[in-house]
Amino acid sequence: MAGAELAGLAADRRRPRATEVEQHGIGTIPDAERSSRPFDLFRIQFGGANTFATVILGTFPVLLGLSLVQAVLATVVGVLVGALFLMPMGLFGPRTGTNNAVSSGAHFGVRGRVLGSFLSLLTAFAFYSISVWVSGDALVGASTRLFGTGDSDLLRGVIYALLGALVIVVVVYGYQFMLLVNKVVVVANTVLILLGVVAYASVFDLGYDPGPGAYALGSFWPTFVLSALIVMGNPVSFGAFLGDWARYIPRGTSTGRLLLATLGAQLATLVPFLFGVATATLVAGEVDYVFALIQASPIWYAVLLMVVAFLGGMSTGITSLYGTGLDFSSVFPRLSRVQASLVIGAVAFVFILVGRLVFDLLASVNAFVGLIVICTTPWMVIMAIGYWVRRGHYDAADLQVFNEGRRGGRYWATAGTNWRGMAAWVPSAVAGLLFANYPPLIAGPLRDVAGGVDLSLLVSIGLAAVIYVALLFAFPEPRYVFGPDGPRLVPAADLPLPPVVDDPRASAHRTGRRGAQPQAPEPTSAPAPTGGDQR
Repeated sequence: MAGAELAGLAADRRRPRATEVEQHGIGTIPDAERSSRPFDLFRIQFGGANTFATVILGTFPVLLGLSLVQAVLATVVGVLVGALFLMPMGLFGPRTGTNNAVSSGAHFGVRGRVLGSFLSLLTAFAFYSISVWVSGDALVGASTRLFGTGDSDLLRGVIYALLGALVIVVVVYGYQFMLLVNKVVVVANTVLILLGVVAYASVFDLGYDPGPGAYALGSFWPTFVLSALIVMGNPVSFGAFLGDWARYIPRGTSTGRLLLATLGAQLATLVPFLFGVATATLVAGEVDYVFALIQASPIWYAVLLMVVAFLGGMSTGITSLYGTGLDFSSVFPRLSRVQASLVIGAVAFVFILVGRLVFDLLASVNAFVGLIVICTTPWMVIMAIGYWVRRGHYDAADLQVFNEGRRGGRYWATAGTNWRGMAAWVPSAVAGLLFANYPPLIAGPLRDVAGGVDLSLLVSIGLAAVIYVALLFAFPEPRYVFGPDGPRLVPAADLPLPPVVDDPRASAHRTGRRGAQPQAPEPTSAPAPTGGDQR
């Protein structure tokens, strides 16, 4: 492309105002509207995790009985391992122009990609709930300390409702407003959290160690592994959502820059994680970490914690809820993005009230994080392998056929489901649950085969990788799903490309509503080779 044409394209890209309600659903984002950069991907990830929700996950290693040094090591391991699995998930959006659940249709089928929608829903409920729970509790604790309001279920419920409603308002406005909020949170919460070094300097104990008798699972290694897995749940939770934001990054953006944006964002989350580790040692043994920490804080820092809680609750809640509302507007075609966001938000708020006021918070968090790690990680592994063998080649138009009430195309596979991906994911997730040990709510029958060390992650990702690669060799995919350079390493089958036709069973209004959204019909890279692969 000539320099003048590139300059014109850049000039045509206009970043919408934050106060403009986003009109796009999961349809392909046109090139002219892809105004984000890899740095925006960094900011929105770090902003979404630079919150009290992440701080709470950081307290788990200490709550489970590790010493300060052991807890720090478990946290670093969890963040690094989780980041390595997460990094490839930022590559899909710029190439497909849509979110990761829809992009997964290339490997699970355009109907089978509903699995990604389910995983995003699971993650959204978990982290939206955690963010509102924890931030609400922090505000209750601070108001009790500062104004003597006292603690009650009614007060907590009112604050939960206010936080939850504010999150939904931002989600309704959409991506640009969410990006603005995260720009603020990245800077503000980092500064406020780092001020904790000053606030707790006189009472912090670098030698904190409750001793071997405190290990929650009876011995060091089982407790250490569980702690690292809980921490890992945070980066893994972004797997289903990175495409929500990366789809606004221009196609052709450097792969290295995208990978580094995600790695850098996850490494930056060590700020809130290690804040949680350090402060958990100050209130070890207390039932309510947030409430106890505020009571133990200098009065000036208790005030700042209210700001951290509010900004953090907004940021985590927004990044969790936005993607699910976006995706379920396609799964349930009667709902627009805004309507789907409102429905999911309302259901999630009911879950917040029941989960916080009826069940044990820590047990609920532990169980949800376990499900996210066990179920989402093998899905990410399959996606990453699929990306590699296809050399990052995707047809943006064919990924949208199900959303537009049509059928056929490159990713139709068998009745809309690619059984290769499904046949690899199902046994890996089930096996992971059998080996899982996230007490007290998740305790698989095979959890003790390694002396109590949780093998669920190794089992689930190992099975997913082995089964999926084996199926790609035993049952080659059609040549038309690969790019002009053909498949990498795996074989391909010469089969006719199914034509894209209207699906008579689809609701007539679906095509109309989707058709109103700007689409980019051209593929994301060079067209398929000539021959039997063409429509």
